[in-house]
Amino acid sequence: MSKTPKIAGKQPIPVEVVAGKTYWWCACGQSKKQPFCDGSHKGTAFEPIGWKAEKSGNAFFCACKRTSKSPLCDGSHNAL
Repeated sequence: MSKTPKIAGKQPIPVEVVAGKTYWWCACGQSKKQPFCDGSHKGTAFEPIGWKAEKSGNAFFCACKRTSKSPLCDGSHNAL
């Protein structure tokens, strides 16, 4: 079982989020509904990561799955 997630993209994915809502970020990189989980992690070492929006507006979710600030982009895609 791989411990390295699949790179789903090399740019962050902007999402209009709603304050108080929890979003389930795909950590495995296999979801067809990026950046969110669709259950594709089943049978892998990965689990989705829940993130609750503190305020409404744009959030930039990591698509490369290498961020140190899961689930948000920290620029790690620039080193790929």
